[in-house]
Amino acid sequence: MINISEISRFVTHLHEKYRPNHDGQVATYIPELGKADPNDFAISVVTVDGQEFSVGDSQIEFTIQSICKPVAFLMALGRHGRQKTLSHVGIEPSGDPFNSVALSPRNNLPFNAMVNAGAIAVASLIKGDSPVHGEAEFLRLLGMAAGRPLRVDQAVYASESATGHRNRAIAYLLRNFDVIDDAVDHTLHQYFSQCSVLVNSRDLAMIGATMANLGENPESHEEAFDSDSVRDVLSTMFTCGMYDFAGEWAFRAGMPAKSGVSGGILAVVNRQIGIAVYSPRLDERGNSVRGIQVCADLSDEFGLHCFNFSNFGSNLLRTM
Repeated sequence: MINISEISRFVTHLHEKYRPNHDGQVATYIPELGKADPNDFAISVVTVDGQEFSVGDSQIEFTIQSICKPVAFLMALGRHGRQKTLSHVGIEPSGDPFNSVALSPRNNLPFNAMVNAGAIAVASLIKGDSPVHGEAEFLRLLGMAAGRPLRVDQAVYASESATGHRNRAIAYLLRNFDVIDDAVDHTLHQYFSQCSVLVNSRDLAMIGATMANLGENPESHEEAFDSDSVRDVLSTMFTCGMYDFAGEWAFRAGMPAKSGVSGGILAVVNRQIGIAVYSPRLDERGNSVRGIQVCADLSDEFGLHCFNFSNFGSNLLRTM
């Protein structure tokens, strides 16, 4: 069995340690996101054998934002396979901000599925026969991974749609190079609705644990994702999931992860644990300030960095 008692004690310590940190600003470029309480702070962990622990504001819901991107990429890989999916989106880090209106000069494809251009290309692949169908299928799969039914925050969706001019520019750039089809508005609906799904920190940790458990939800034992797709997506999260902070994140934390501008960070330790932090104060790159601190400290304390040579996987999460 995996011992969660040491995790819970240290997570509680980290919540107390970083709660006084008020660095960073809540995102306001999507007006609805600016209504978040900047003091909200939650940490959740879920192990691959279904043990859970949360501290802080873990029942407060927030929109998943860019943390939807790994799940959408999983859907595209599961539905279309690697070859077709990678004919629409690359797997290379861009080194640019998440919302850059840019494609790879090598092949006119988005750099990867973790930036907006790549996520819009992926949304086109999974949008389904109608906006209602595409949205419902994404909610079904995401809910299976989270272990409960989820829903779209319609106010945030409306705010994203009304102000998402940069994403529209990206979509039409993709259409110009035949990366997506003519149904641009349908694709954008899929993308905006994915970003607007409501989750809490426990949901994110369970999604992470499902990825860590090779695609099987550790509580329900439903297979949300196939294991080959999980490997591909975790690899992309490791190199691209934290945008132009990806190199420093790999250096400091050493875990596949994805951030969102609502303040969430999801980190995955393969075959072991899903970690989620929610704190809406962001740094200049759009990543949660407290979230980065918590994940880096967890990695250091328990040897979770994938290149930690002092143990076999970690010095905490042992199987008997």
